[in-house]
Amino acid sequence: MIRIYPFIFILLWSSAFITTKPIVDHSDPFSALAFRFFIVALGFYLFSVYSKQSIKISNRNLIESLLSGVLFHGLYLGGVFYSISIGMPTGIAALIVTLQPILTNALSGPILNERVTAKQWIGVLLGFIGAALVLGLDIGMGIPLLGLIATVVALISITTSTIWQKKLSNNLPLPVSNFYQAIGGCLFHILIIVFFAEPYIDFTKTFIIAMGHQIFLVSFGAFTILMFLIKKNSASKTISIFFLIPATSAFMAWLFLNESLTHLDLVGFLITTIGVYIATRD
Repeated sequence: MIRIYPFIFILLWSSAFITTKPIVDHSDPFSALAFRFFIVALGFYLFSVYSKQSIKISNRNLIESLLSGVLFHGLYLGGVFYSISIGMPTGIAALIVTLQPILTNALSGPILNERVTAKQWIGVLLGFIGAALVLGLDIGMGIPLLGLIATVVALISITTSTIWQKKLSNNLPLPVSNFYQAIGGCLFHILIIVFFAEPYIDFTKTFIIAMGHQIFLVSFGAFTILMFLIKKNSASKTISIFFLIPATSAFMAWLFLNESLTHLDLVGFLITTIGVYIATRD
């Protein structure tokens, strides 16, 4: 059963790119994320109580979990949502964030004492080439500078969060850990709203459907699977599967949004899949 988790994660996480644009079209990004992680925190709290798992944790575990939530739910998602809200093309944002496995591989050796093999580096290189082919880079496309900066911040944050999560010494149950991480993300976005943003949410049918998808399938589903995979596997191997996300997102956009899918995209699918297989197989 565990072997299927990466495939479920890829499907759920990739689908988030399809519903991000409808969300930021009907709200400011930080209000949407604060609302999302308030609901997510409440959900994990109720589940922890229902499953009789204590939410009383040490101060050290509390700080570690909150910081992880700020990095992942706050800076990473905040950066991606904000960049898309000000005109950054979704595909370009996804491609920049897809550099994450390269940074993770480079840092997991000296920080986590993980051995990153030549085979993993070859897989990472193939994965990035395949992802770039699927997304394509329109050189003439206008990319807002603030959007680019926000996406790079998101890239650094998700890389740092992954390594940080792997390095944590706590053995908290996943629902409890996710509860405090969601609180960290929610508080981060509330602070952004208070000091920098003008909050608004238009609760249209489109917003509710898109937000419901990201709460239940992505935050409750995909994120829990990701935390489980990071805990059970090496950080470098786990993060290599992220290269499949742009390709899967492009396929979903073709399937559900009638966006084009070229022969070059299909070649990119194949190269990415081969790269991820090489990087993650034992």
